[in-house]
Parts: sequence; C-alpha cells; structure tokens
Amino acid sequence: MAGQTGAGARLVLLVTAPTVQAGLLSWPAWQTLAGAARVLAPATDHPLLPALDEAGIGWELLPGEGGGGPADPATLARRLTRAVAGTAGTVVWLCSADPPGRPAKVTPGPLALADELGGPEGPAATAVEVVYGSSALPGGELLTLVSVMDTLRRRCPWDARQTHESLAPYLIEESYEALDALESGDRAALRDELGDVLLQVMFHARVAAERADGTGFTVDDVADAIVTKLVRRHPHVFGDVTVSGADDVTRNWDAIKAAERATGDGPASALAGVPFGQPALALAAQLQRRAERAGLPAELAAPDLADPGLPGNPDPALSGNPDPVLPGNPGDGSRLGAELFALVAQAREAGLDPELELRAAARRYADLVRRWEADAQSAG
Repeated sequence: MAGQTGAGARLVLLVTAPTVQAGLLSWPAWQTLAGAARVLAPATDHPLLPALDEAGIGWELLPGEGGGGPADPATLARRLTRAVAGTAGTVVWLCSADPPGRPAKVTPGPLALADELGGPEGPAATAVEVVYGSSALPGGELLTLVSVMDTLRRRCPWDARQTHESLAPYLIEESYEALDALESGDRAALRDELGDVLLQVMFHARVAAERADGTGFTVDDVADAIVTKLVRRHPHVFGDVTVSGADDVTRNWDAIKAAERATGDGPASALAGVPFGQPALALAAQLQRRAERAGLPAELAAPDLADPGLPGNPDPALSGNPDPVLPGNPGDGSRLGAELFALVAQAREAGLDPELELRAAARRYADLVRRWEADAQSAG
C-alpha cells in the first residue's frame, strides 16, 4: 500500500498489539526502528516507548498529537505529511496501541490512515507501508477484560461494592441466559451471553484478589487450577495412557475423580461435590449418573422413593398425616416426587436429558399459550 514513491523516502506505520508485551516485536519491526531517521509517537505514554528508550532508539512526539480527542484519518494524515516533509530515509509512525482498559480507537486504524496517506494529499515522493510489529495472540482480549474489570472495580460505585454473595444471582441468571441463547439457535446472542458468563468469572476473581486473609486468589489462580485439572484428567492426551475411544476416556475420568475425592479414612462418596442447589431435575439426573458410574446394584437402581422408611422421608405418624402412602394418592407429595425421579431415570435410559426435555416441553407450551392469546385477540 503506497502513496507517491521517490528516492528512498519511506513512511512506515508500525502496528503493535496492545495485549502483547511492548518490547516483543518482530525482527523486521526492530530492523525498521533501528534504521529509521525519525520515530514519531502519538503520545508520551505510548507503551512501546520504554522499550525504545532501553534500545537507545530516539523518538519524538508528532506535532499536534498528545492532547485533545482522537484525530480522524484525514487530519492525522495531514499532520504526518507536514511532519515528514523534507525528511530523507525512513520515518516510523507508532500507530496507537490502546492500553487495555482504555477506550478503543484513540487514533485511526492503520489501513484507513494508509489509504489517506496514499492519496493525492499524502507525502510526496514517499512510499507508505504498514508493518505489523506484533499481532494479538489467541486469548489476548482476556487481558483487556482483566484490565477493564480492574478499572470498573476501582472507579464504578456499583461495581466497587459488589461481593461474592451479591453477585451470586447473576452467575445463575447469566448461565440460564446463555443456555436460552444456545437453544434458540442465535449464535450471535450465544456469543454475547457467554461473554456475560465470562464476566462473572472475572468479577468473582477480582473480588477474591482483594482479600488479604489468606483466602484470596486471582484470575490466574482460577485459570491455573482448571489447567492443572484438565491435564491431570486427560492422561491420554498429556501422558502415556492409551484409550480406544470415548468410553475409555469417561472411565478414566471417573477413576481419576474418585482418586481425587479419596481421603485417608477411605474413599469418598461418589456423590461428593454434587451441588444440591441446582434445579431438581438436573440434580436427580446427576445423582443417577454418579450412582450408575459407581456401580450401584441393579436392585437399588429403582427404589420406591416414596417409602416412608427411607432416610429423609417423612413418617406419616409424626407428620400429622395419618393417610398411608399409596400410589395415586393425590395428596401424596412423596409419591409424586418418586414418580418424577422415575421419569428422570426413563429419560436417561432413552438417552435424553430430562432437564432439556422439560425445557423443550415448556417452550412448546409457551408457544401454544401465545397462539391461544393471539387467536383470542383476533376473535375479540
């Protein structure tokens, strides 16, 4: 991408990624900087400047920059044209690499700027090039999110006063909204809702990082913990274990989890870690999966959970309800719960997720109600 070319005059727009350490530039970028006649910066706090100082490469502030609002491509192009007029050799313009946590697009993008510089009002007899000194790595925007979260925690009154407890409802709510977007098939909405879920992870980690009582942790600790767990539970990927398929992976996963739960007093329950605060149908399905994988005997796989003799079931004589527990008794909550639990088992046996099936039925019912409402409105 060039403007009017001439005798060796060259204007290089050096682009760097804000989430990559400033001094980690490509070799062509360092060669260009080292051989430049002038290096122009948009502001004195450009993140690359300390690295240039350490390397002994001089730089100067572009006249008209360093204050006020962002310049549009045409305005910035005119400033650069005036600045490089009469300069022989290479002039490097450090395209703004907006630090994480700051509003994006402080200065025009390099391609739009290069188009302006390559036009009739660009620097005469000067080749205009775009050189990428560093490119964003996968996951680089996570660093931006960490910085934004830190800024919000310090500067926003609402964000500053949040606790783990006050944020708890949002963790559940955002997860359900992400599931709703997934079920709707709206991929753009799913992307946005996953971002909201990710924000909750970042928020809780930021709150935890402030504790000084020995219980604090950072988002890096959270990431390190899940990385360690994934590596440990995938020995067929990161170790020397051989598997023949997905079933072997599941068996290995369960065995590793059981070993993790084991204590000095003996193996922990297969149900250890099951969150009983989750929706009832999801809880029933997870309990059944755990018991099945643990080798629950067939005679215990379908117990009569309405039996008042089972631990946790009410004794009619003590509860003030003299009616015996009978199938079909409309006032018998234990029987209804037992039947729901059995339906969960039937769904799992058919390879279905009871929670998702119930949600799908609820959606169909909602559609039916809306059609009825629309028909009633039309008839009225």
